[in-house]
Amino acid sequence: MMISMGAMIGSGIFVLPALGYKKAGPAVVLAYVLAALVVLPAALSKAEMATAMPESGGTYLYIDRALGPLFGTIAGIGAWFSLVFKSSFALVGLGAYLLLFAPLSQGAVVYVALTLGVLVVALNISGTKMSGGIQAVIVTLVIAGLLAYVVNAGFVADAGRYTPFSTKGSGGVVTAAAFVFVSYAGVTKIASVAEEVKDPGRNLPRAMLGSMGIMTVLYVAVVGAIIGLSDPEVLTTGGPGGGASLTPMADGAGALLGGAGVLFISVIAVIALTSMANAGVLSSSRFPLAMSRDDLLPPALQTIDSRFKTPRNSVLLTGIVLLLLIAFVPVIELAKLASAFQILVFSIINVALVAFREAEVPSYQPEFRAPGYPFVQLFGFFAGIALLTQMGLFPILGAIGIIGSSALVYLVYGRSRTDRTGAIGTIVNARRGEADDRLAPTERE
Repeated sequence: MMISMGAMIGSGIFVLPALGYKKAGPAVVLAYVLAALVVLPAALSKAEMATAMPESGGTYLYIDRALGPLFGTIAGIGAWFSLVFKSSFALVGLGAYLLLFAPLSQGAVVYVALTLGVLVVALNISGTKMSGGIQAVIVTLVIAGLLAYVVNAGFVADAGRYTPFSTKGSGGVVTAAAFVFVSYAGVTKIASVAEEVKDPGRNLPRAMLGSMGIMTVLYVAVVGAIIGLSDPEVLTTGGPGGGASLTPMADGAGALLGGAGVLFISVIAVIALTSMANAGVLSSSRFPLAMSRDDLLPPALQTIDSRFKTPRNSVLLTGIVLLLLIAFVPVIELAKLASAFQILVFSIINVALVAFREAEVPSYQPEFRAPGYPFVQLFGFFAGIALLTQMGLFPILGAIGIIGSSALVYLVYGRSRTDRTGAIGTIVNARRGEADDRLAPTERE
């Protein structure tokens, strides 16, 4: 649960509220609720599939086994990139908060982010147990700070700042929900390290659903506090180039406790964004590992460290890409691409569950069953696609580019090395009256 919450406590609270406020006004609190409702079907679907396949790989594994290796490669590489983008965005994004209390130039902030990136990679090589333990301490401290922020805001918030409640109508709420959707992306990341979790049939669903419930309430409470404490003009124009503020919690903290409040929240933000980067590297590095095991990526990525029992080469590859993005790429724009692809992947996850249920594969025996099937999954798929259309042309084109590149990797490298068809192949062959035993390597064994 701490790993899952750590992947969510970050930009969703410390950076995105002002961007959402600019699109929907105070009704941005409803955007967070709407985003949670669209994420929930994917969380339920993933929780079920994780208990049936408690292996490293998460999103990649489920889509590959359900829809075949082509879609698995697209989902694996795309989800890996989007998580790395999100982690690098978190480490660079903390620079805006660092500048509020540390005498650093913008160039120095990049070096700090690079240093933190190296530490995060080293921490992940050292093992899930240590990483998860540190994550638990960080998340507990951050939540305590956020609760103190919300409680104190209740005494001084200006109720007049909640009117008019919706400045852009229902369309603004939907658009804001698409942009803050990525705030919940971490809810299912614990599934990526499922094989390292004790009693996954019991603990994985509880971790996903429990953390999502807590974070939905926390998001609404914190964003509501930010609106009540902050000058609307600062939220909408206080950022670089007159854009939305990148430090909305600090804006509110200044009204709450003055300079001391800004310092306190800025420190909390730096810790939380570092935590989010750690959780992102932890889960994203398992995608190359799982894909290598299935012969869709080179076998070197399967290497397990003899001392720490972690996928060393996969973590190192993830870390190298992370550091390159921090050093050379405007990751705020890439974060938008990551958000668009997350919406697409979460939509496809619902299709994957439908494929497993309809194929009735004997080896598919989940300990947890997602309720409301198939209506919950259909809602999750179509609602996700609807949100995706609100992201704008550039993020959609970027997602298409990632899909095309991933498909090329499969056609050039993976296609000749695998003959799996996935659960969807089982359905097709059943209608043809043929048997199909090519679902997955683990099931052949």
